[in-house]
Amino acid sequence: MDHMDYSAQMRDLGLRVTRGRLAVLEVLDEHPHSSAEKVVDAVHHALPDVSIQSVYNVLNDLTEQGMLRRFSPPHSPALYETRVNDNHHHAICTSCGRIEDVECAVGHAPCLTPSDSHGMVIQIADVLYQGICEDCRKTGAA
Repeated sequence: MDHMDYSAQMRDLGLRVTRGRLAVLEVLDEHPHSSAEKVVDAVHHALPDVSIQSVYNVLNDLTEQGMLRRFSPPHSPALYETRVNDNHHHAICTSCGRIEDVECAVGHAPCLTPSDSHGMVIQIADVLYQGICEDCRKTGAA
């Protein structure tokens, strides 16, 4: 998505369009599944005057507004991505940590039906597939 699309989306949500917000979105477009620390480093490279706290505030605000998705793989800090509202899942290599998007298992969100919903209307199903990626298998890193 380009700056114009993100700018329009922010305006639609009643958010101010700032260089910091656009920088965070650009970083996550180019490097999905990034930690806050990696986003901070990349934003600082492009905009050295943006504070660390500002980047964390942007990550929290845009996640709250639904422009970013945050997920927490096991043994890892929270990761962020711009791909939202499609209930996709993730596959992570337990050897190198590589993360790939996995399309919804079946149909539309929540794409998995629990055996007992306990009276809840289920909207999202988060699945984390874990295994060894092809590169690690080839190099024997597994």
